[in-house]
Parts: sequence; structure tokens; C-alpha cells
Amino acid sequence: MPATVAQILAPSEDKPELVERVAFRTVTPSITILEPNPEWPQRFEEAKARIQNALGTLIVDIAHTGSTSVPGLPAKDIIDVDLTLKDATDEASYVKPLEEAGFRFLFREPQWHQHRFFVESWPKAYHVNVHVWGPDSPEAAKHRIFRDWLRKTPADLELYAKAKREAAEQTAVAGDSVMEYNQRKEKTIQEILGRAFRDLGYIE
Repeated sequence: MPATVAQILAPSEDKPELVERVAFRTVTPSITILEPNPEWPQRFEEAKARIQNALGTLIVDIAHTGSTSVPGLPAKDIIDVDLTLKDATDEASYVKPLEEAGFRFLFREPQWHQHRFFVESWPKAYHVNVHVWGPDSPEAAKHRIFRDWLRKTPADLELYAKAKREAAEQTAVAGDSVMEYNQRKEKTIQEILGRAFRDLGYIE
């Protein structure tokens, strides 16, 4: 069943020490913020079609999330896909088909809503991140809420674009990784999510 409002509002606890690493990226994408690319929606559709062909009836939903899913929002040149499956714990049913479709299994996070993470992995591919969730994942729900709010709220789109550019610049100067880049944006993300939750009636 879908995540409840209480589950969506519950704070996420980041525990990188509990990540179960399976493999590593063959190419590390750049933490560079680009102007919106009209090719991003089509890149998502191409990835979606390959996933659908690989997994068929195992799929509950495939959603384009992340900054490249928001028209007019600058972003890193990476397509984020939220793949909701009937059972994210049943790796035997989907890991091999996804890898055969070109997506490399990098790690699992059982403690974080049974998250699994795959990336595009074939020569000269553009970057695609595939986040696998079960049907009750509050994180997948939050991703959609954040995306949909930015799509209809120009002021918060501009606020988030500013936060992304500043985070990328600070990360480059410090020589940090994408983890630190994400941490630098987190306060702004939570601020924007708060307004989105109020709009939905989740909080007062």
C-alpha cells in the first residue's frame, strides 16, 4: 500500500555506514550545474522503455524525478528515475534483467526503505540513476511531491536553482563529493518541502 502521510513526514535518517556496496561506478559524473536541456525528457523516456522491457509486470511505477524532471530548472546532467517494484527485496527477480538492460547495481540500503541503486553502465552512455523502491516508500512519494511543487511554483524553483548553483560552487572549491553537495542543499529542500506539505494539507 502507498506510504501514509505520517511516513512521508517522518524525518529521514542518513546512515552511510550501513550502505551495502555491490560495485562502483565506471565513470563518476560531474557536479556541474547546466542550463535546462530539452533532451532530458526524451532521455528519461528511453531509459523507461528499457526498464519496462526488462521487468514488465514487476513494475508498479516508473517516474522521472530529480532536477531534470522540472522544466526550466538547471541541473546536473543526470536523469533520476524512481522505479517502484512490487517487492524491492526480491533482488533475484530484477537485478540481472536490469543489468542486462545496461544498469549497473551499485548498492543496497535495506534500512532506508529497502532502497537499491543502479546507474547507467555502457560505453558513451549519458548518466542515469535508477532508484528502486517498494510500493510503500515515503522517499519516492516525497520526490514526486517536491517535483510537482517546483513545477507549479516559480519562486521556489528559482530558490532551489540558486541553492544548487551555490552548493556546486562550494563543493568544487572544497574538492568534496556529491554527498557534501547534497548536504549543502538539504536546508533549502526541507524549506521547500514544508511549503509543499502545507499546500497538500499534510501540516498546518
